[in-house]
Amino acid sequence: MTLRNSTRATTVTVALASTLALAACGAANEGGTASTTGSGDERLSGTLNGAGSSAQQAAMQGWTAGFSGLQSDVTVNYDPVGSGGGREQFLAGGVDFAGSDSPLSDDELVKAQDRCGDAGVFELPNYISAIAVVYNLPGVDELDLAPDTIASIFAGKITTWNDPAIAADNPDADLPPTAITPVHRSDDSGSTKNFTDYLSKAAGDVWTYEADGVWPLPGGEAGNGTSGVISAVTGGEGTIGYADESQAGDELGIARIGVGEEFVGPSAEAAAKVVEGSELKSGRGDYDFAYDINRETTAADEYPIVLVSYHIGCVQYDDQDTADLMKAFEGYVISVDGQSAGADAAGSAPISDALREQAGTAVDAITVAG
Repeated sequence: MTLRNSTRATTVTVALASTLALAACGAANEGGTASTTGSGDERLSGTLNGAGSSAQQAAMQGWTAGFSGLQSDVTVNYDPVGSGGGREQFLAGGVDFAGSDSPLSDDELVKAQDRCGDAGVFELPNYISAIAVVYNLPGVDELDLAPDTIASIFAGKITTWNDPAIAADNPDADLPPTAITPVHRSDDSGSTKNFTDYLSKAAGDVWTYEADGVWPLPGGEAGNGTSGVISAVTGGEGTIGYADESQAGDELGIARIGVGEEFVGPSAEAAAKVVEGSELKSGRGDYDFAYDINRETTAADEYPIVLVSYHIGCVQYDDQDTADLMKAFEGYVISVDGQSAGADAAGSAPISDALREQAGTAVDAITVAG
């Protein structure tokens, strides 16, 4: 299928208000499914626990804040331990849902059947954001980097900022001989998996490693979580790293990436655009909407270093209360209002109407195991 429509120790805990219908409102009059168009005043109570992507944390704050003040009887906890940690906790039964910047692997899908039973899992692409290549190089306010150049830097083959390859990408820049210090994630990270997936596909002659949530090279400087990478790059000179663009801040430079014959900077619009032409992974369940991102695009309005962050949960839960809460919460997240709240908080790109309609089928299917 191709889509054609356009800190680790911190736990986000917000008293949420919703009903099954109200929690899923916001797409009313938008042609959505029952989960995104209903209305009513049934009150819910209880707690949902989630864990995962630190990049998704800001959006999670927006989503939970979208419920606050409406009802105080539902609490959603989210621990930004990183995508790998979130998937691990979910598969072990420690949390109700995971936030992940990459979908489940084939091995994890097998484990998910033990966790969720024959009904399987849902993977909903709720958050789209560009991964920025951030750098700290005083005196260089603008920087263009071709895919092979980025790969050579992070592979340790380019070690100074005045290297001929960087100079060729930036003919008008005054590049110093400062040593380059690449910074990567120290934890199992969806951002790392998306970044290395880009390197392997867009610069495969240079980057000879497969996509992996764990950084594949020994040594180098590392930071835990998105905030750890930003802190390490900010605290050094000549440093370069990768992080969710919404959390890059104002102190660091952000490189433009070679796409076709142009150099393109990260933006919500360019990130959403590249997802529109990407395809679903094959061989998955009816409600598993995991995407293969087109990293090799040559369109100048698309930005290929993008993460699609998912909420991962069970189609069937062991108790009615959890099923009701998950249906309500995920219904809100995919709604127009929910996506707006997430985008306002995180600078992410709202999902398209086509993705919302698709995700609504999974939300409608969430139920209690018979």
